[in-house]
Amino acid sequence: MDRFIEISLTKRRVSCVARLLTDEAPRTCEAIWPALPLEGDAYHAKYARNELYTFVDPFADADLGLENPTITPIPGDVCSFNFAAAQLPSRSYGYGEEEGAAGRARVVDIAIFYGRNNLLLNADIGFVPATVFGTIVDGLSEMAAACNDVWRAGAVGERLAFRRVD
Repeated sequence: MDRFIEISLTKRRVSCVARLLTDEAPRTCEAIWPALPLEGDAYHAKYARNELYTFVDPFADADLGLENPTITPIPGDVCSFNFAAAQLPSRSYGYGEEEGAAGRARVVDIAIFYGRNNLLLNADIGFVPATVFGTIVDGLSEMAAACNDVWRAGAVGERLAFRRVD
C-alpha cells in the first residue's frame, strides 16, 4: 500500500504531496513514517541549486545508510542526508549559533528538489550523496514557484513541514 506525505511551506501556505518510495528506500521510509510530523526552519541550498531543506533531529537510532542514492536529484525528489556536526559548521554555512548542526552530534537534513540541474557537491567536503525516499506526485509546480520565491525573497520566518496523509 502506498504511503503519502504532505510537504508545506507554512508561511507561504503552499503544499504538495509526495509518495514514499518504500521499495527503493525501505529503511528510511519505515523510520520516517512514525516520526512524522517533522518541521523546521526552511533554508534554500547554497550549493545544490534548486533545493529547499530543513534540519531535524535524527528519526532513527542509528544512521540508516544510503538507499536509492543520488548526487543529481531531479525535480520532485524528496531526500534525506545524515550529517555529523563537523560537516556543517555554523559559520561557513551562514547559520546562527543555534541553527544548523550547532550543538548536535548528528543532524538529518530533509530536502525537496524543485528544478533541474542539481548537483550535490559541497565545496568543503566534496560530493554529498542523498537518499531519495519520496517523489512529489501533486502540487510540484506551485511548490516550485514558492521555493523560487524563498530564493528570491528570503527564507526568514519560513518553515518546511512534513506530515502524513492518512
